[in-house]
Amino acid sequence: QVHLVESGGGSVQAGGSLTLTCVDSGYTFYRSNCMGWFRRAPGKEREGVATIYTGGGSPTYADSVKGRFTISQDNGRNKIYLQMNSLKPEDTAIYYCAVVRRVVSGSCGLEKLTHEYNSWGQGTQVTVSS
Repeated sequence: QVHLVESGGGSVQAGGSLTLTCVDSGYTFYRSNCMGWFRRAPGKEREGVATIYTGGGSPTYADSVKGRFTISQDNGRNKIYLQMNSLKPEDTAIYYCAVVRRVVSGSCGLEKLTHEYNSWGQGTQVTVSS
């Protein structure tokens, strides 16, 4: 079900930055949700990008974005951000925010988010030109 709303996509040149925002308006805030982002580029499979556990702990990142992307949350609220720096043309994709509700701590990984999400957003386009 679509309960999440993303914003912040756009077009930038390589090396530029964008910040994506996602709001989960469908449910009461829980400190046991796994939230994050996955993306889909033309002709490619869905790829998990980053996850964050709303109860705290270290985020997870795809190897392709480590050191360049940062996921964070607005504490106590169903709102997360994805700060994307040093963007590359291969980052071009539609970015989707998603949530897996009520998961145990330590299980908030990219595979879980990408394949077991309960709700997701409509997607926001990110285009990086060389």
